Amino acid sequence: MRGYILLTFDVEEFDIPLEYGYKIEPDEQLEIGKKGLDVLMPLINAHAISTTMFTTANFALHFPEAVKQMAEHHEIGSHTYYHSRFENADLLKSKQTLEEISGKLVTGLRMPRMQKANIYEIKKAGYVYDCSINPTWIPGRYNNLHKPRVFYNEDGIIRIPASVSPIMRLPLFWLGFKNYPYKLFRRLCFKCLEADGYVCLYFHPWEFVDINQYTLPGYVKNLCGEQLLNRLNNLIQDLRKEFEFSSIQRFLNTHNIKEGIEN
Repeated sequence: MRGYILLTFDVEEFDIPLEYGYKIEPDEQLEIGKKGLDVLMPLINAHAISTTMFTTANFALHFPEAVKQMAEHHEIGSHTYYHSRFENADLLKSKQTLEEISGKLVTGLRMPRMQKANIYEIKKAGYVYDCSINPTWIPGRYNNLHKPRVFYNEDGIIRIPASVSPIMRLPLFWLGFKNYPYKLFRRLCFKCLEADGYVCLYFHPWEFVDINQYTLPGYVKNLCGEQLLNRLNNLIQDLRKEFEFSSIQRFLNTHNIKEGIEN
């Protein structure tokens, strides 16, 4: 194999309308998140690939059987306790809750909306790695152009940024997948694999249901539901011809990447 595909999903409440000032009840947030997961998992499992599912404890408590089923073949990571609010105590509480439900050790974290968390709090909670950095510039959200593009060590925690293209740092995240031409996104994945030996991609299950009824910007609703699921199917088929899909923790184990890696 020439490289590794770290395919990840943020399994969460569908609360994105709140970001744009529109109310959506907690039960509906959970319902849409679960519908997306129900559509997504048959595709993922049909390909028999390994992924990492960063899951909120709140989602797991409402749908424990779904999380147990995911944990049979996929890595479960923490997406903290709730998607819409956070306090430092949630780092440990979510880890413990997810471990109890899944029956598996939780070693990885991704903060909701890639927000910052104190590295010492992350370490104190017992995580091995953090996948909460998008090393690019998103207007109005963050500017991480100064951050490394590939994994690095920060005070004993392995930081694994979401992949961006070499040189221009075009982000290979969910909005890129929905809005770039497919051939461009695929080509950028190959560029990252050639330069870095891996690519780390992330999506949300709720993207794979029809969300056109919600008042959201066009770039968020673009290619939702079945159209997006078909696009993901094509991407998996195209990439697996030459590359191996791996959970993040298995990737770290395979390459003996531990806390002592150099910055």
